[in-house]
Amino acid sequence: MTTHTPHFDADVVLIGGGIMSATLGAMLAQQRPEWRVLLLERADALATESSGPWNNAGTGHTGFCELNYMPDPTDAAKPLSMVEQFGRTRAWWDALIADGRLDDGFLHRTPHLDVVFGERDMSYLRRRYETLRAHPAFAEMEYTENPETIREWAPLVMEGRGPESMWGRMAATRHPGGTDVDFGALTRGLVEIVTDAGGEVRYGHEVTRLRRTLAGWTVRGRGPEGRFEIRARRVFVGAGGKALRLLQSARLPEVRGYAVLPVGAAFLRCSDPEVARRLDGKVYGQADIGAPPMSVPHLDRRYVDGADHLLFGPYATFSTKLLKRGRLTDFFTTLRPGNLHVVAAAGLQNLSLVRYLVGQLAASRRAKFAQLQRFYPDADPAQWELVAAGQRAQLVTPDRRRIGVLQQGTELVSGADGTIAGLLGASPGASTAVPIMEELLIRWGIAAAVEPQPNSAKTPVAS
Repeated sequence: MTTHTPHFDADVVLIGGGIMSATLGAMLAQQRPEWRVLLLERADALATESSGPWNNAGTGHTGFCELNYMPDPTDAAKPLSMVEQFGRTRAWWDALIADGRLDDGFLHRTPHLDVVFGERDMSYLRRRYETLRAHPAFAEMEYTENPETIREWAPLVMEGRGPESMWGRMAATRHPGGTDVDFGALTRGLVEIVTDAGGEVRYGHEVTRLRRTLAGWTVRGRGPEGRFEIRARRVFVGAGGKALRLLQSARLPEVRGYAVLPVGAAFLRCSDPEVARRLDGKVYGQADIGAPPMSVPHLDRRYVDGADHLLFGPYATFSTKLLKRGRLTDFFTTLRPGNLHVVAAAGLQNLSLVRYLVGQLAASRRAKFAQLQRFYPDADPAQWELVAAGQRAQLVTPDRRRIGVLQQGTELVSGADGTIAGLLGASPGASTAVPIMEELLIRWGIAAAVEPQPNSAKTPVAS
C-alpha cells in the first residue's frame, strides 16, 4: 500500500509584516533553520501599520511611566509583569546585537517620566512611587515635588510655565532606564535574519481566507499576479486588526464570540531638532477623570531615521477601518451572530469611552494644542503638525457574567491541534513580543530560548 505524503509550499506561513511575525520568524530561523518560512505582507513594505515608527509611541512599555497600568497605586502586579516581560525581550535583542545579527540603531536609552498636576494626582503618584521603589526593577526611580528638580529632568516641560498659582502644584517621577524603540527598523532587521536563513518575503500579497486540510492549511488570497493558494504545515496570523477576520475564516472555535472595536489615534509632531533635543525622555501624564485608560497623554522624544522629533498625544479618531490602510467595511466583516451581543455589552459598559471619543472628534485644533501646552507651555503652533497614527483593533472577549469585556492588552490564540495561531488586541504587544512568541513555540512543541545560539566566532553578552 502506498502512503501519500502531502506537498507543502512552506513549513510556516507568517501573515503580516509587523513586529510579531518578524519576531516569530527570527526565532524560527534560530530554532528550526531547516524549515521553509514564508512571510506574506499585503503592503509593498514591512511595518507599515502599528509597527511603523509614527504609528506608535515607541516607549517600549516597561511599566516605568504608564500610569494606566497601575490604577491602584498600591498594586504593582501589572508593572512588575511588564518590566519582566520587556526584560526578556531586551535580553533577546541584546544577544542578537552582540552576535552581529541585528543592528542596534532601533534602540535608544531614554528616561521615562511622569508629570502630574494637583493634589489628587500628586498623592496618587507619590503612593505609586513608594510601592514600586520596593522592587529592584524600579530601584532607580526618583520622585520630586520640587519645580526646579523637574526643570533639571525636563527643561522643556517647565519653559514658559508661570507661577505655581497659575498651573497648580506638580509632581514627577523619573526612571533613567527607559527606552525609545523604533519598531519599524527593528522589524526590518529581524526579517533580514529570516531571509538570511533562507526564508522568503512576498509583498503585495493579501490573505483573504484560511482553510484547514487533512495535514495543514491552505492560505488563499490576492497578489500582484492574481489569486494565489499556498499549502502550509503551520500558520501564524500577525495581521493586526485583520487577524480576527482571518481566524474566523479558519473556523477556529477558540475565537467564537470574540469581537474587535476599531480605535484610531492621531499625534501632534514637531520635527525641529532644536526643540526635540530640549526634552531628554518620554513624559507621561494622568488621564482626565472619566477618560479611558488608552487616552493617557504623553510627550515623547523620538529617534526616527537618524533624526530627533517630538510626538504628543494621543488624540482619538474614529473609523470603521481595522488597519490604517484598510477598508471602511473592515469592522463589519468581523460581526457574527455569535458576537453581536458581546460587542453591544462592551459598548454599554464603556459609555465613558463613547463620550470621550465624541469629545475628541469635536475638539478643535486649538483645543488639541491646549492639551499639549499643559506639558509644554511654550509650544509654537507653527512647529507642530497633526499626523495620523496607527489604527488599532481593541479586543472584546465573551464573559459569562458581563457578556462582553473590552481588553487592554493582547491575547495569543491558538488552535487545539497546534497548527495555527494568531495575536489579537493592541498595545503593549510589541514590547512583549519575545515572551509571547516563546509561549507560541512552546505550544508548537519547539524549544524556546531567550538568547539566540551564537555564531561559531561570536558569543552573546548579557544585556
